[in-house]
Amino acid sequence: MARSLWYFLFYSFLGFLAEVAFARAAGAPKRDRKCFYLLPLCPVYGLGALLILAPAARLSPYPALVALWSALAATAAEYAMALFYEKLLGVSFWDYSHLPWNLRGRVCLLFSACWCLLGLLAVYGIQPLAAAAADALPGWFLPAAGLALAADGAVTVRLLRKTGSTDALCWYRRLALPILPNFKSNLKN
Repeated sequence: MARSLWYFLFYSFLGFLAEVAFARAAGAPKRDRKCFYLLPLCPVYGLGALLILAPAARLSPYPALVALWSALAATAAEYAMALFYEKLLGVSFWDYSHLPWNLRGRVCLLFSACWCLLGLLAVYGIQPLAAAAADALPGWFLPAAGLALAADGAVTVRLLRKTGSTDALCWYRRLALPILPNFKSNLKN
């Protein structure tokens, strides 16, 4: 259980970093890619990673099966998260309806292929390091991390349901920082 929480947090953070890098490289107009109010996390990556890693020990001798499972499991996680956001919170963090081979804009073949590659990278490259890091964390840190995730999750859910907009999570855009006059314009870039 403790390892699952660490893996969820770790891969959600890596997903956030990947999303920001992708948004900047693609020149996307919306460069804020976090899904929590305070924590820099994209939970679809955390959930996808947990599903990918569940049978990884049995599948790891067969890279083709790891790739296929990664694509299927993470695509299912992405679809489920899209439904959760849309139906329960009234927001949408992504829309693939402009891409070919999409399913109601929630998932598409192109990003399923990306999940395939990310799954291979996770199982064979990142996970051994993540497991060692999780083992090195002190036990007292787990309740604090769980509490921070739960508190931020509760605030995020309430805020998204109230506003119906993912822009509500970008509180830092509204900061008036006279010390850093270009802070707001730098955030948009």
